[in-house]
Amino acid sequence: MLYKSYKDIRMRTHRYYVYILTNRSNNVLYTGVTNDLERRCQEHKNKLIKGFTSRYNIYKLVYFEVYDYIDVAIAREKQIKGLLRIKKICLIEAFNNGWEDLYPDGKVRLPSKKNSQIT
Repeated sequence: MLYKSYKDIRMRTHRYYVYILTNRSNNVLYTGVTNDLERRCQEHKNKLIKGFTSRYNIYKLVYFEVYDYIDVAIAREKQIKGLLRIKKICLIEAFNNGWEDLYPDGKVRLPSKKNSQIT
């Protein structure tokens, strides 16, 4: 199912997100899963959670998928984590070719049409 905006996605009751973050130079990738993408992105940007993302300054949301069931989201997260880096890059570039930050101002958004191959 395709959505017109992130707000359309949030209107559904139970949503789980698999996401990929990177740093400013796009050379470190982090894959995670959450039930609140905006809260989680805010935590990463403000380094509220100590660990890998705060240590490597990973804050830029470049990719996400939406699921209705947590078990499916967790399985997908594990699948993405197991991919070779080049496959992760292909996944990101098919969704967000310009690697733009999809959480630039406190709200998650879809990539601009010029930077996305999704229809």
